[in-house]
Amino acid sequence: MIPRNRLEGIIRHFKKTAVLVVGDLMMDKFVWGKVSRISPEAPVPVVEVTRESYMPGGAGNVVNNLCSMGSKVLVSGVIGNDRIGEQLVGALSARTAETRGVFVDQSRPTILKTRIIAHHQQVVRFDKEVKEPIKGELLDNIINYIKESLPRVNALILSDYGKGVITRPLLHKAIRMARQSHTPITVDPKVEHFFQYKGVTCITPNHQETGQALHKALPDQTSLVEAGKKILKRLNSQALLITQGEQGMTLFEKNGKVTHIPTMAREVFDVTGAGDTVISVFTLALACGAKIIEAAHLANYAAGIVVGKLGTATTTPEELMDRIKER
Repeated sequence: MIPRNRLEGIIRHFKKTAVLVVGDLMMDKFVWGKVSRISPEAPVPVVEVTRESYMPGGAGNVVNNLCSMGSKVLVSGVIGNDRIGEQLVGALSARTAETRGVFVDQSRPTILKTRIIAHHQQVVRFDKEVKEPIKGELLDNIINYIKESLPRVNALILSDYGKGVITRPLLHKAIRMARQSHTPITVDPKVEHFFQYKGVTCITPNHQETGQALHKALPDQTSLVEAGKKILKRLNSQALLITQGEQGMTLFEKNGKVTHIPTMAREVFDVTGAGDTVISVFTLALACGAKIIEAAHLANYAAGIVVGKLGTATTTPEELMDRIKER
């Protein structure tokens, strides 16, 4: 077991680090209400709306998580020329993130995911998005921003939701630049790009994505371990961290060590954004000089906290400290 004072020391160092997040920015809209009847027009519930709220989503939620942990954050991605885009940049700036690397794409709207929630249950979700890969000036702007920013940060996160920002040309250049500057680079992967992340420090897929990447079912821990070893070898990464929901997570290291970490969640209300919390805290710990196994344990504690909250949630250094003390 990792000593508590060691984990606490890493957490105290969070505020002294800087992380660059590059990826698919989006806005999460929540429409809250209650249901008391079924529509006479169709067999669907009628939601009486009581309030609406907005939160940065996708790569924006990674930014949100890092800011909540006290880190300095730089962010790069694209938005549309619209009110939601302005609102999203404003929300990220209000969290003290540097948004100079967010560029306007005139050909697409800002990604908006709207969730209708009644009595703490999601009734339906609808998405407004264009997923065409970025290219030309937009691609050049983001690559140039990464090049300019790497000397100022301690780690790079690629938050890939498959919405067009993380393309093969961007991946190859970002990975090469990060490796040249000895900057840890982690990826929240998209299945379609899975084996294009060669050479990154670590990727953090969930159990389902891991199986999809290899086109096979992973019904038990034995099959998951076999798959993890195969993926790690193909990617030539330092580590692979597979999240498994209520089963916790399994860490694969390049030296051949495999460690299963049981979940620290007490109750699970909502897993929305839990993967963003995992990669945020894991990467932040690496940026502080933590060992990979230490970073994984901290990410597991953080995930256990956020799944006990409703909606796209984050945690704080204080909450993380308290949870570690209770182990």
